[in-house]
Amino acid sequence: MKILIKGGRIIDPRNNMDTVTDIYIEKGIISEIGTDLDPEGLEIEVIDARGKIVAPGLVDMHCHLREPGFEYKEDIESGTKSAAMGGFTSVACMPNTNPVIDNAAVVKYIVSKAESLGYANVYPIGAISKGLKGEELAEIGELKFAGVVGISDDGRPVSKSGLMRRALEYASMFDVTVISHCEDMDLVNDGHMNEGYMSTYLGLRGITRAAEEVMVSRDILIAEATKTGVHIAHVSTRGSVDLVRQAKKRGVRVTCETCPHYFTLTDKAVDGFNTNAKMNPPLRTDDDVEAIKEGLADGTIDAIATDHAPHHIDEKNCEFAIAANGIVGFETALSLGITYLVNEGVLSINQLIEKMSANPADILGLNKGSLMVNRPADIVIFDTDEEYTVNVSGFESKGKNSPYDGWKLKGRVQYTIVNGRIVVNQGILL
Repeated sequence: MKILIKGGRIIDPRNNMDTVTDIYIEKGIISEIGTDLDPEGLEIEVIDARGKIVAPGLVDMHCHLREPGFEYKEDIESGTKSAAMGGFTSVACMPNTNPVIDNAAVVKYIVSKAESLGYANVYPIGAISKGLKGEELAEIGELKFAGVVGISDDGRPVSKSGLMRRALEYASMFDVTVISHCEDMDLVNDGHMNEGYMSTYLGLRGITRAAEEVMVSRDILIAEATKTGVHIAHVSTRGSVDLVRQAKKRGVRVTCETCPHYFTLTDKAVDGFNTNAKMNPPLRTDDDVEAIKEGLADGTIDAIATDHAPHHIDEKNCEFAIAANGIVGFETALSLGITYLVNEGVLSINQLIEKMSANPADILGLNKGSLMVNRPADIVIFDTDEEYTVNVSGFESKGKNSPYDGWKLKGRVQYTIVNGRIVVNQGILL
């Protein structure tokens, strides 16, 4: 397929590009970038991008595609369809599947399935410990050579500090990113939401912010002592942001991410026992939301991930205490960033794109997140001014568990191009 993108505002933070120009794509590769391009030949698909942003395809470094084992929630095909609708051309899927992604066979299964049915590039994250049990290291070298781009026990913390130290040391030998799910289960103490006024008001057992912050501090200190790198997943509290900020000033090799729900929602969203607002880490307070925005603005928080976590309706349509944690995130992430970060002056559109493309790609060591000649054409085109109302029934994801149903947002994806193939055309999945 030959594609000519005409007259869009090309934003590529990695290459300091922000200009109105054209992009020509041939054989899946960006062939040329320049003004007034007029390539010769027949059967060229021309996309009129005037008034729209043309950016590197978004990279989500933290999502759950549920396959293998939980295909009733989501599978690789439906998950990547959802990702493409949100402008994501590359996604990294977490290992809490069944079987767990702790061996080469499961990695190769996911890679093969994504190549045949995927609507986006899929990069598996392997487990830190065998079976996610936190007892014994998984075969990190085997996982690396099979194709993982990081390791994590996401969904569960690595409670044993010695095991976490060995994980960081082994991973550094294989140049694999360690993604830490920071949660002290003793402090969680069977809680269901953030500890504070709302948990007291609703009569729900609360989770202290210290449950996250204690483990953030531990992993930063281990990384500092071993001179290795660590990435902190889904940061949600002011204390965690401050810990990462201070560590970076000391020269610790630490990066971190947050998610759209942590800069748009507070624990007030749980009022009425709304299970679509139940997640882990839990939604926090107005002060924490402000801290997350401050961390994004000053560079403490490197990336925005979705933590896309689809569930079957029966797993949410139940008592709050037994409802599953998580929300679907692919199809609203960019719009939430535009509406609540760019339009509120927290980030520029260039900074938002950087935190959703170049930075997560760099953290995982992916050759993604930029627009360069002779590189695969992974591109998103979106209109920052288009307003729409979120309708979960129209999601491509099998999961409909989103607290944003009915919200009015700005910024909608018009085109998603993956390896030179148009998979979303004028907002419609092909």
